Amino acid sequence: MSLIKSISGIRGTIGGKVGEGLNPLDIVKFTAAYATFIRKNSPVKTNKIVVGRDARISGEMVKHTVIGTLMGMGFDVVNIGLATTPTTEIAVTQEHACGGIILTASHNPKQWNALKLLNEKGEFLNAAEGQEVLRIAEAEAFEFAEVDALGHLYENNTYAQKHIESVLALDLVDVEAIRAAHFTVAVDCVNSVGGIVIPDLLKALGVENIIKLNCTPDGNFPHNPEPLPENLTQIAGVMKEGRADVGFVVDPDVDRLAIVCENGDMFVEEYTLVAVADYVLKHTPGNTVSNLSSSRALRDVTRSYGQQYHAAAVGEVNVVSMMKQTHAVIGGEGNGGVIYPASHYGRDALVGIALFLSHLAKEKKTVSQLKATYPAYSIAKQKIQLTPDIDVDALLAAVKEKYAQYDIIDIDGVKIDFPDSWVHLRKSNTEPIIRVYSEARTPELAEEAAAGVMAVIAAMTKK
Repeated sequence: MSLIKSISGIRGTIGGKVGEGLNPLDIVKFTAAYATFIRKNSPVKTNKIVVGRDARISGEMVKHTVIGTLMGMGFDVVNIGLATTPTTEIAVTQEHACGGIILTASHNPKQWNALKLLNEKGEFLNAAEGQEVLRIAEAEAFEFAEVDALGHLYENNTYAQKHIESVLALDLVDVEAIRAAHFTVAVDCVNSVGGIVIPDLLKALGVENIIKLNCTPDGNFPHNPEPLPENLTQIAGVMKEGRADVGFVVDPDVDRLAIVCENGDMFVEEYTLVAVADYVLKHTPGNTVSNLSSSRALRDVTRSYGQQYHAAAVGEVNVVSMMKQTHAVIGGEGNGGVIYPASHYGRDALVGIALFLSHLAKEKKTVSQLKATYPAYSIAKQKIQLTPDIDVDALLAAVKEKYAQYDIIDIDGVKIDFPDSWVHLRKSNTEPIIRVYSEARTPELAEEAAAGVMAVIAAMTKK
């Protein structure tokens, strides 16, 4: 059994002893800590907290525990039921709530669940705020409400439709162009909440022919739910049969979007943001942002429009912060996470689908032809095992000095920007390893770039 407490929330496998798995006692403690933090810090005084969940098997149990705890802390709860992460984020602002909790373990397998914590803007807590919630939980520094001050429960199942309507209202979403293209679209929603909202979105966008795969929201994931190529053989097979123009795959909470070409090839998750950014920049000049481990292709496309690209530390909250600082018109992460400020500051697969289909309809290309218009890069991901006694921070400082003749970014580990490639080194917060990400024009060159830096580190650790 696993229980992981971090600044972004609490997640774990269901069951086990207290402190060893995600069980009701740990859920109560963490929820009460979050409620205490919100009470002290939220500028909004509506006394409301929104709760939404994905379709995991454990979702009902976790939902009841969280809602009961929030009411016991004196908060009114708006339960929006089965809802995507971006839907819950939107609901927080529309309800003028103090915050929100999303019950989802994102791309983790079915035995996992988690609590993701939002502020009054429907955005994730930052590192300092998350640390304070952890401190309160550890100290059990919370106090439950007396009987006359208990919170109330309100049910509101309208937010999936409201989310769809907000997407349709975006200026760059062209429903008429999509309808005129007569697309056939295949979707794999991994038997979670995407199975409810994605087909409805597609119909609203004018797509009449939808091939639905794994759209029963029962939490029985038919394959590993992370939308990576090795997990997407079913939809790839459908596409290879020539049955659809484009395939879309979402993770269980629908904040990541993977695209499959008409021939069954992967569009590649990194390029979801690249393609959407291309479309946005074509109509809205402005800056872009992604994290340090995302593809250089976004930078290249941004510069082709004469605009500026900025890199943020890894993590959605860091990307959002950088987007606000640089007034970016589009941003996100290379895992298929599209953040479009014209909608809201959160990764949103619904927004990604609507903008991508608008782009595809207007370009009048196949998906594979569209992909071929973008700079070709490949990313490799590896790790370096270290002994627990090695000072990782000192080691990364030494690497930075070793490669000082190149452009170095050190806001999140060390990223070495070579002329034709980059290598990003990040230390793990939970184990003695360094994660190594690299990118170049081919997979072989990406691995070669990483191998060179890894060899330098190996030599340093042997001294």
